[in-house]
Amino acid sequence: MFSNMDVLSYSLAAITFGLLGILVAAHHLRRGVDRALAFAAATSALWALAIVSQSLWGHPGFNVRYLTELVRDAAWVYLLFALLKDGLRENRLTGKVKQILRASAVILLVLLIGTGVIEHFGSVDISTGKVKLLGQIGLSLLGLSLVEQIWRNSPNFGRSSIKYVCIGVASILGFDFFMYTDALLFGQVADSFWNARGFVNALLTPLLAVNLINTRKQPVNFQLSRSAVFHAGTLVFAGGYLLFLAMGGYYVQALGGEWGDALQVLFFTISLVFLTTLMLSRRIRASMMVRISQNFFGYKYDYREEWLKMTRELADLSNDPPLPERVIRILAGLVESNGGAIWLKGEGQDYVLQAVVNLSTPRHTLIDSDAELVRFFSNREWIVDLHEYQSDPVAYNLMEIPDAIAKTPDGWLIIPLYLGNDLYGMALIGIPYTRVGLNWENFDLIKVVARQTCNLLAQADAQNRLSRAMQFEAVSKASAFMVHDLKTVIAQLSLLVKNAPKHRNNPAFIDDMINTTDHAVRKMSSLVDHIRRPGGDNEDPLKPVNLTKLVTELIEHHQHQAPAPHLEGESPDVIIKADLEQLRSVLGHLIQNAQDATPRNGEITIALKIARGNAVLFIQDTGTGMTKEFISSQLFKPFESTKGLTGMGIGAYQAREYIRKIGGNIDVTSEPDIGTCFSIRIPLANEKPTTQDVKASQPVSVSQDPMQSTN
Repeated sequence: MFSNMDVLSYSLAAITFGLLGILVAAHHLRRGVDRALAFAAATSALWALAIVSQSLWGHPGFNVRYLTELVRDAAWVYLLFALLKDGLRENRLTGKVKQILRASAVILLVLLIGTGVIEHFGSVDISTGKVKLLGQIGLSLLGLSLVEQIWRNSPNFGRSSIKYVCIGVASILGFDFFMYTDALLFGQVADSFWNARGFVNALLTPLLAVNLINTRKQPVNFQLSRSAVFHAGTLVFAGGYLLFLAMGGYYVQALGGEWGDALQVLFFTISLVFLTTLMLSRRIRASMMVRISQNFFGYKYDYREEWLKMTRELADLSNDPPLPERVIRILAGLVESNGGAIWLKGEGQDYVLQAVVNLSTPRHTLIDSDAELVRFFSNREWIVDLHEYQSDPVAYNLMEIPDAIAKTPDGWLIIPLYLGNDLYGMALIGIPYTRVGLNWENFDLIKVVARQTCNLLAQADAQNRLSRAMQFEAVSKASAFMVHDLKTVIAQLSLLVKNAPKHRNNPAFIDDMINTTDHAVRKMSSLVDHIRRPGGDNEDPLKPVNLTKLVTELIEHHQHQAPAPHLEGESPDVIIKADLEQLRSVLGHLIQNAQDATPRNGEITIALKIARGNAVLFIQDTGTGMTKEFISSQLFKPFESTKGLTGMGIGAYQAREYIRKIGGNIDVTSEPDIGTCFSIRIPLANEKPTTQDVKASQPVSVSQDPMQSTN
């Protein structure tokens, strides 16, 4: 009767019942039901171990193993009485039923256990095998009667806490009933029943554990995710399908005759292809997830998983796919769909189609800002179900749906996208893979996700607008710099034209006119070359420049305006690296500003020194000066001029930026009504800046003075 199969079967039962007993004993012994369950699990584990030991080594004998089974049955009956005590609604009838069942159980157990003890210790047979079988059948029927009474008389709201334990115990006792009934009919226990008994008992222990976990009085921090249930269900389905496949293959081979092998291969191939198709079908997957959410969980969604998934989608800063398409996929995924379209408010206040996924839209896709649907969403935050609208338009006050949506086939839900309290856009979701029942939970989640994604869409749109504005601002700044340079050239040429009638016969004036015109031509040519260069090639090459010679030329050039600048002290030959024309423009601007801010009887002195690997040019005047607040807030601030409409406000800013570009810096010291000193520090061509020089070349907070106006 015994075989390797029954050893494996009952070993598995012993392990599972042992683990169940440990789980219950470790955490759940506060109620009588829990203590009864722990006792039943322990005795069941000992019973299974006794059968394994008897199969392997012949010990213990039949009587001990039989007594162990009776104790195990008594433990399950005790568990049922504990449930009966806690859950049965008391009245006169149920009280009598309880007494009858208790008395019957006690009498039957005393008779069976007493008979077994006497036979074991007295070495006499006082009962036949059929009597023992009838006793086991009686115990099983008694247990099933107890389960029926517990379920019938328990309140409906309390059945959920005992459902799984009732199913588990009833299955254990029901299997014993069928096995012993079959044995009574045929004279012996069938090997198939006996070998499967351990597996059946082991497979039923999870029901008892689930009952323990789900009880409201004994909460446990354990939860299966929807994904885990889905994959477990898929695995069980695949296992059952493969078992069916094996059985089908066997019968195909047996009935196929000489074609049996070929038919078996064909059957296996078609079946596996069909299984693969089922496993890869998004429609079936969506249907399974909906069924799992409806039947196994209190809420339709795993909100933590949904939020993390949305965060991962939106955290991608790339534009592949574009953000509107990702928003469509997020919203469609909430209702098991894969298609949709999205309209967002354009610059003309109408709603413009931004993205379409797996839908066919009509030619006219613009939604007017005064459409009835827009007014409807402006008054209430509501998700429009087009199927419901088509069946009962009166529920929506006969609202007219715009053609851009109404003529889109397979449209289903219209979701409003709000930015604060204003309607920013609308999303149309296509028909889902499977039938999805919508309730408050679906609508609440969709509204929350719609508002969150709408904020990101509005932020992305604002960022694009800001980027365009910055590009226009860059173009405007570049134009302002060009106009500033052209303005300087025009001023020089205008001065020549003005003085030409008076000094046309003066050779010195003619020479000065030629030099000024040559400088204007070179300046304008340099400006044209700068404009023509590609965006990445706007850097002017740095070449060695004799700063002493350049300063001398600038002093001579500005002698015609009072007060005329003069060079103080002897200046050595100083070689730096810069673009000659840009440096000439920068230094000339600073000298010109000093002249404009100093009265005619004032003084402008220029000095050139060498200090620690740097050339330092001092431009000092006795003008009106400026305050520290003015230096720190306005001096080098672009596009703010003290010359009113005649100034561009970029000269001083342009000077500082270019000096910094070639590795130097500009410092300013000034006192009101005393004067100002600009210190221009530029690295020598054959020297590397020291640490102190590098620090000195860092940006400083300076500003522009009415005297040093930016033109």
